[in-house]
Amino acid sequence: MAGESAEDWLVESLRLYNDLHVFELQEPTRVIEWIGEKSVCVAGYENSRRNEILQLLLPQKLCVKEKQGLCPERDFKVERGGFSDRPVYSLRHVPDTSLLVTSGPPDSSLQVWQLAAEDTGVIKSVSTIPTGNDSKKPWAKIATTLARTSCVLHGSRVNNVQITEIESKKNIYTAASSNSNEVSGLEFLDCNTWLACCVKGQLCLADVRQPQSPLGDTSVPSALSGEQWCMGVSSGLQGSDVNAPTIARLSSGGQLTLTDLRNIPKPLKSARCKVSAASQSAEFLCVSWAPVLDGCLAVSGFNGTVHIYDTRSWPVSGGEAESVFSHKGHIFSGMDNSSDFPLVTTHAWHPWKPRMLLSAASDGSLHVWDWAESHKDS
Repeated sequence: MAGESAEDWLVESLRLYNDLHVFELQEPTRVIEWIGEKSVCVAGYENSRRNEILQLLLPQKLCVKEKQGLCPERDFKVERGGFSDRPVYSLRHVPDTSLLVTSGPPDSSLQVWQLAAEDTGVIKSVSTIPTGNDSKKPWAKIATTLARTSCVLHGSRVNNVQITEIESKKNIYTAASSNSNEVSGLEFLDCNTWLACCVKGQLCLADVRQPQSPLGDTSVPSALSGEQWCMGVSSGLQGSDVNAPTIARLSSGGQLTLTDLRNIPKPLKSARCKVSAASQSAEFLCVSWAPVLDGCLAVSGFNGTVHIYDTRSWPVSGGEAESVFSHKGHIFSGMDNSSDFPLVTTHAWHPWKPRMLLSAASDGSLHVWDWAESHKDS
């Protein structure tokens, strides 16, 4: 980035992007959760204040599936809002409902919210799901699903992962494991199976129909054991079985490992991201697969950029991966209060626009960007 100014980047953006929208939130967010196809939820994560939870309607131009002329609305519009008395570190929407579930310090309890009727414009607190002896547990990672009833998968360590019915607060599953490793991410693979990624890199797979069965797990190479890890789940690489999810694990040192759940012990591919330095904190590490751009994933959390990689071009032998695009806009959108470059806190792909993403940073900037197909990183 040496020698590159904000003015240079703005001029260059005319060539790099099909669309680029830059917004400023009142407070930074570490969550971007889609609510349908036209709006997202964001929330503050500060410890010393009440934090807003907002449902934002995307600019009209970003909601249309076909090209059209000038759109009158070019900014986010607040559809609903509410306040949380604790920081929001994770937020999930329950599919096909008006419910949200959030989690965050100082304990592992969950907060349940409802998107009230549109004319009220309110996101209201509905209930709290306690998890027992909360003060001794880190904040819980969460995933949601709608099977027979609305459920939430939650836990801070592998041995306290459980599934709870949201409305009744009834526990319907508890993991049978002696593994006390801290969890960095949880996902439902379907209504019966779930996956956990540990901070140390292990993957743990479980079937709720066999609650007493031990979790299947795999470790990472010992050479990488000192790093912290997160994961992203895909429906599969090009040419693979769509029912066999592919897992991308990202380490704080920039290592990316792809795993097919049908053969967990043997990684499909591995590569190292082109990062200037290892992440000082794994707090904001994020890796996610493109929903409609086959084999592509996004990586953030190391600095003020979001990098896009095409895993189909990676050699099986590994090595350093070259990004196909890097979004550097947050570096130029402003400096945070500590006079350091803003750090990207999270990102999310648009559900049906192939190369469009949303990204947020520690200075409160929120960007929506669609990079030009013809552009490749040099």
